[in-house]
Amino acid sequence: MRETLTAERDAILAALTPVVDGIAATFGPVCEVVLHDYRNPEKSVVAVAGSVTGREVGGAMSEIGMRVLSHGDEAADDLNYVTRTRNGTLVKSSTMVLRDSTGAVFGALCVNVDVSAVSQVHDLLGALAGVGAAPAELPTTTFGNDIDSVVDALVDAHQSKQRGSWAELDRAERLELFGGLDTRGVFAVRGAVEQVAARLGISRASAYNYLSQARAARSAASGTSAGGHA
Repeated sequence: MRETLTAERDAILAALTPVVDGIAATFGPVCEVVLHDYRNPEKSVVAVAGSVTGREVGGAMSEIGMRVLSHGDEAADDLNYVTRTRNGTLVKSSTMVLRDSTGAVFGALCVNVDVSAVSQVHDLLGALAGVGAAPAELPTTTFGNDIDSVVDALVDAHQSKQRGSWAELDRAERLELFGGLDTRGVFAVRGAVEQVAARLGISRASAYNYLSQARAARSAASGTSAGGHA
């Protein structure tokens, strides 16, 4: 059974590989299409066409992939969301999960379109017409070909929102940091707890303890919220 599913998943990825080139060619240089095999998170990119986020074959999943992994087989397609890359490029993306015949999620087909130029034209026309609106604050998404760099960037981003180094954070802030990283799917990646611990300068045991407490607090909050709406 396992060998059959492996062959099935391999066949799905093989069938989608030419689709990657076809979609990118249709939309031109502003489009990037990435095919992921989440069975190997550290080298999940099995096909790529276009260059919007700089992905390469053999590269790691992004934080978007981490979130998919964290939801497991409950993961759903995420279509037409807008984000920014770390260099400021405005990107409209869609992530479509891949499932085998049992319904298990094992990969994703991702389409990224650089809409920076479109956004600039829109803002210009709005300004000329006198109806320009303040731009919405968009999240920054970490894309990278190295899983370690993605995890490190997410840790740095969460720390930058807080008041200082790990030693300066109180317990609530430390739990918030681990809870935030967990929500973004960081700990779905093998070895991420150890990497985060090293990045923060704490022991592996302490990292697991904070993660456990953050999950317990989120679970308790969710239960309270559910009870309040019963």
